[in-house]
Amino acid sequence: MTVMVAGRAVRRGISAGRVGAVLGRNVGALRSGPAYWLVLLSGFFEPLLYLLSIGVGVGALVGAVPVGGRMVDYAVFVAPAMLAVSAMSGALAETTFNVFFKFKYARTYDAVLATPVRPVEIALGELTWAVVRCLFYSVLFLGVMVVLGLTSVGGALAAFPAAALVGVAFGAVGMAISTFLRGWQDFDLLTTGQFTLFLFSGTFSPVRDYPAVFEVVVSVTPLYHAVELVRGLAVGPAGWGLLTHVAYLVVMAVAGLWVASRRIEKLLLV
Repeated sequence: MTVMVAGRAVRRGISAGRVGAVLGRNVGALRSGPAYWLVLLSGFFEPLLYLLSIGVGVGALVGAVPVGGRMVDYAVFVAPAMLAVSAMSGALAETTFNVFFKFKYARTYDAVLATPVRPVEIALGELTWAVVRCLFYSVLFLGVMVVLGLTSVGGALAAFPAAALVGVAFGAVGMAISTFLRGWQDFDLLTTGQFTLFLFSGTFSPVRDYPAVFEVVVSVTPLYHAVELVRGLAVGPAGWGLLTHVAYLVVMAVAGLWVASRRIEKLLLV
């Protein structure tokens, strides 16, 4: 016990090098073969297909919708939402499925904690990698939006850091959730919740079109704030009201990271 306490005392403070070591392990997985690359790319094509089928295809029937006091094409309305969904999905996939496997089955973190790496540094390393994956999707998707005329170059540049924040927030919460999952069956609940957010967060129709009670419920969900932030920056108007969405996502990220690091420490350092 004395040795363990002393070891923890020596390892106080967060080291960028140790966080980088966790990140480097994930980067090394890219060299394991084409399978990981196929999984990585699949996360980009799903929201892109939704954009083309619903935003562009169905949008031809819907016409224009109001955004920030002006009318825009339906595809312009849907595209920023699909960008937010892409950032959310990429971060969640990395910090739920992959982290859960490493945590419960591969026992990767047991080995990592035998080194000077601390639980919070594991959480930061995994979260950083999740954000890298999220930004990979975001760059590709923003490029598609610019090519299709769904946003300007300036709008794309403004939306990029917002997509990064979305990835950080959902990645941190996803990692916290993964420490509570009991088995693969629990992912059914996670997938159901994620798909519900996808459908009812102002992604395909303005939230004000919902019944009043339902509108209130939607307005406190995380993806709603992500969509509104990205849409406000990519399409406009980018007013001070967007800071509310930023604050929501920042609190979400900090809380998720704190819970994740504490849970990893509680479950593994016993």
